[in-house]
Amino acid sequence: MSDQNTTHFGYKTVNSDEKQGLVAGVFHSVAAKYDLMNDLMSAGVHRIWKRFTIEVSGVRSGQQVLDIAGGTGDLAAKFSQIVGPEGRVVLADINESMLRVGRDKLTDRGLVGNIEYAQANAEALPFPDNTFDCITIAFGLRNVTDKDKALRSMLRVLKPGGRLLVLEFSKPQNELLSKAYDAYSFNLLPAMGKLITNDADSYRYLAESIRMHPDQETLKGMMEQAGFARCEFHNMTGGVVALHKGIKP
Repeated sequence: MSDQNTTHFGYKTVNSDEKQGLVAGVFHSVAAKYDLMNDLMSAGVHRIWKRFTIEVSGVRSGQQVLDIAGGTGDLAAKFSQIVGPEGRVVLADINESMLRVGRDKLTDRGLVGNIEYAQANAEALPFPDNTFDCITIAFGLRNVTDKDKALRSMLRVLKPGGRLLVLEFSKPQNELLSKAYDAYSFNLLPAMGKLITNDADSYRYLAESIRMHPDQETLKGMMEQAGFARCEFHNMTGGVVALHKGIKP
């Protein structure tokens, strides 16, 4: 970055105050077909990544969970069933279109009563200190403008002993896998986006945003810098995806 007033939007350098609107445009565009594209892009493997995230969360009945960038509600739906009527799940997303799709999907599935919805910015979460037992953010952190600020905001609203789980695309550990992944991301992904959503540009941005996201060790260091303890990560699918975990001291 040339200075602190600029950031990246995919491979482009933009003013920091512009990025939020640009990212919003991407997700307004893809919201309606988001679930279908997730299944196509990952051949359904995203469901396994999310199931592992649920297992590592250790969430129990009666607890409070915040799912940031919760989108169409895959994690929130599972957490709702785990925490039960005494617990609470907040599905938060900065994007109104994604939040609407998620709310409609979970309501249609009969998941009402212990789920709340909040249009919220991860950098300035509108919740009291020490509120949640667990926070998850799946495939959302790379779209946040100020990741350090967002991590500090998450730490603030977690209860002491609570855990943060960051599920995100990361850096493949094998050179051959990395090259194949690049070819897939920059050729097939935009083509699929064009075919399914008539929007190749948004999926080109998503591929670029993955490459600009910090690698496994860098993100772990950022979590430690923000104040999280016992930080660690699990690589999945050869490091294409990583799950980072940190505990609030």
